[in-house]
Amino acid sequence: MFFFFDRKPASEKIWTEKLWIYDLRTNIHFTLKTNTLRFDDLRDFISCYHAKNRFHRKETERFLSFTYAELLQRDKVILDIFWFKDESLEDSEDLPDPEVLARDIMENFESALEQFSSIYTELEGK
Repeated sequence: MFFFFDRKPASEKIWTEKLWIYDLRTNIHFTLKTNTLRFDDLRDFISCYHAKNRFHRKETERFLSFTYAELLQRDKVILDIFWFKDESLEDSEDLPDPEVLARDIMENFESALEQFSSIYTELEGK
């Protein structure tokens, strides 16, 4: 989940009237090696976001807005907000074979380890 805020001066007035959330996680499963996030995966978000004029934003199936009052009503004001039904949790029979899950987990760990190793090597050289 990504949050974008405008930098505003401190004020007694609450600046945030609405929080817009785009759900790119439910029923879309990215992995670091076999199903990586690509620019095309973000096209719908870019279209919905309307960076040049946010007042033209419209709600869609994946892009919803929540008012400040609605957010305050949430338990502990937690922003982990779901509105999609995750189809992968529907039926355990729809889950991939354990070997596929294990391979995906290993690929993610190996990729993360490669990235950490690269960062470590860069920091070591400084």
